[in-house]
Amino acid sequence: MFKKPEPFLFEAGPNAVILLHAYSGSANDVRLLGRALQRAGYTVYAPQLTGHATGDPRDIVLQGSPANWWRDTQQAISFMREKGYTKISIFGLSLGGIFATAALEQDQQLVGGGTFSSPLFPSDKQRVAEMFIKLSRQQLATSALTVPERQAVLAALPTQVADQMAAISQYTAAVVTAQLSRLTRPFFIAQGGQDELIDPQVAVQLRDQLQAQQLPVSFHWYSDSGHVVTVNTAHHQLEQDVLTYLKTIYK
Repeated sequence: MFKKPEPFLFEAGPNAVILLHAYSGSANDVRLLGRALQRAGYTVYAPQLTGHATGDPRDIVLQGSPANWWRDTQQAISFMREKGYTKISIFGLSLGGIFATAALEQDQQLVGGGTFSSPLFPSDKQRVAEMFIKLSRQQLATSALTVPERQAVLAALPTQVADQMAAISQYTAAVVTAQLSRLTRPFFIAQGGQDELIDPQVAVQLRDQLQAQQLPVSFHWYSDSGHVVTVNTAHHQLEQDVLTYLKTIYK
């Protein structure tokens, strides 16, 4: 029986942190980090992006879109403000980092935040679509669909995923990367040197551009780590690095 991952709200102190998960992921991507931050006295909220965490990969490609995920991000910020939190930072893993960056560009009341393994610049080394189709095949193998139904879903997925990747890339370039000059607060970047899904040099490119804008950057390179730095061998160091950064922005 598939137990669907749930969003979480870990309440602690008055300083709040929003964590956005990765493409095809869930709030579980950032649960370890959320607990570490809660133990240190921060309140942490991790929503789930439209189409995700249902156990059916079709939901992501048919319901998800940059417009919907941006709306999810705005709703997460509004949710925390409605609960009375005024000092809020926002971070995202991979896809989530794209929308965390967009939020920091658009919402000047946020106190800071940043990205973990996020593809903010184009690269021909991305393997996210390939990973998604492999994961989808595994999920569908345990679904209630008949064999012909599964085959039909898998036959349609490559085109659907390619279209969605193109939409994400277009949104990132036109809406997020084009407006990096709007970032005004110190920015956090974490990247695994052995990233198997995106080009890790994209994080270096992001750091260099922000530093050229005279923006303070907290840059962390985990040379032996893969893509999901929030749960892999880098996660303990990431937690410490995020906490160190948070101490500088919550004053």
